[in-house]
Amino acid sequence: MFRYLISILFISLLLAIFGSYFLFDYWIHRYDNLIERQASVYHLDPDFVWSVIYEETFFRNWKRGADEEVGLMQVTPVVAREWAKATGIRELERQAKDDVVGLLKSSERNIQIGCWYLEKLREDYRALPAEEAMTLAAYNAGASRVEEWTKDGKEITESDFLERINIASTKLYVISILERYRAKKSKSALTAK
Repeated sequence: MFRYLISILFISLLLAIFGSYFLFDYWIHRYDNLIERQASVYHLDPDFVWSVIYEETFFRNWKRGADEEVGLMQVTPVVAREWAKATGIRELERQAKDDVVGLLKSSERNIQIGCWYLEKLREDYRALPAEEAMTLAAYNAGASRVEEWTKDGKEITESDFLERINIASTKLYVISILERYRAKKSKSALTAK
C-alpha cells in the first residue's frame, strides 16, 4: 500500500512539473502568430514586440494600468484614438470615441495599435546607436523624456543613453526588455542552426 501511494505521489509530481512547463510555454506563446502578423505590418521584429508584451502584462489581455492603459501592450486611450484617426476609417474612429476600452480589449486590435505606436516612436530614432533603447524609453516615459535625455545629441551609445535615463522604473523597464529580447534572439538563432 505504501509503495502504491509513493508511486501515485511520484507520478502526480511528474505530471505537475511537466504540466506546468507546458502550460507556461502555452501561456507565453499563445499570441505568437498575432504578434508576428502585426509586427510584420509595421516592420518590427516580432521578438521585440513579444518582449514588450512580456514586460507590460505577461500576456494578460485583461490587464489595466494605473494611467488607464489597456490590454496586452498597455495602450492608452489617447494612442488608440490617434491610431483610429490615422487609419481614416470612420467606423474605427467612432468605436475609439464611443468605446475605446472595448476596442483595446481585443487582443488583435491591442497588438495592432501597440505595434503602430512602437513604429511611430521608432521613426525618430531609426539607425541611431541606441534605437531600441530610445524607442522603449519613449514607449514607457514619453518621447519628450527621450528628447530631454538626448538634448546634446542623439548619436550616443546605448549604454550612455541608459545612464542618462533618470527615472528608475523606466531604466529598469528598458534594460529588462532589451535583455529578454536579446536572449530570445540568441535562443532563436541557436535553434535555427
